[in-house]
Amino acid sequence: MESAALSPALELRQLVKRFGEKVAVDGVSLTIPTGSCYGLVGPNGAGKTTTLSMATGLLRPDHGQALICGVDVWAQPTEAKQLVGVLADGVKLFDRLTGEQLITYNGLLAGLDAETVSRRCADLLDMLELRGAGSTLVVDYSAGMTKKIALACALVHAPRLLVLDEPFESVDPVSAANIRDILQGYVRGGGTVIVSSHSMDLVQRMCDHVAVVAAGRVLAAGSVDEVRGASTLEERFVELVGGRQHLEGPTWLNLS
Repeated sequence: MESAALSPALELRQLVKRFGEKVAVDGVSLTIPTGSCYGLVGPNGAGKTTTLSMATGLLRPDHGQALICGVDVWAQPTEAKQLVGVLADGVKLFDRLTGEQLITYNGLLAGLDAETVSRRCADLLDMLELRGAGSTLVVDYSAGMTKKIALACALVHAPRLLVLDEPFESVDPVSAANIRDILQGYVRGGGTVIVSSHSMDLVQRMCDHVAVVAAGRVLAAGSVDEVRGASTLEERFVELVGGRQHLEGPTWLNLS
């Protein structure tokens, strides 16, 4: 097997997932280069969350393989999960813990010693501007604060791959800018980030690679410049996905 150092950060091979008669993911194959910031974009129901769940060990595929730094997620789940940090959209946190307790729990669960966890917890609370909320129960956090504490939990064990499903949803612009700075520093330090987002502008500014997914299939993938061509990423996305209707609305909305 290729050494982890030379392997792609994530490789998806013909992933398939069905829910009853519905095919949510239909043969998705992607290669995410190590050291990249990779955007995964698509309309609602495109299969993005299902794909990322299969890629990170949260949902077993019906067919196909996912490899993190060359390690098979489903054949070697313990080894693979040590390499990845996940901020999953819609997954409940243990919100009856304080922010500090939640980060500590995740660090200990990842096998870190108590002293290392304590030091990293303090660093993460400072970095994400949550120091004042460290002793507050997560259930009392705002939506944006909850996103930030979930990111801290994903980062505490210093993973080689960070998978973020809608990380900027409900986050205020200042916090979002700070999070982008943190992620860019993480990539410069050798990490790899995968971001699922509905914001084409954010992906175009933040990511160097992108994949457009619709109806459980990859429609285009490559560098941002390759995928968007001579247009903006949003224009290219609409062109690939389709479904845009140039409607003026009903006449009763015309107030002039």
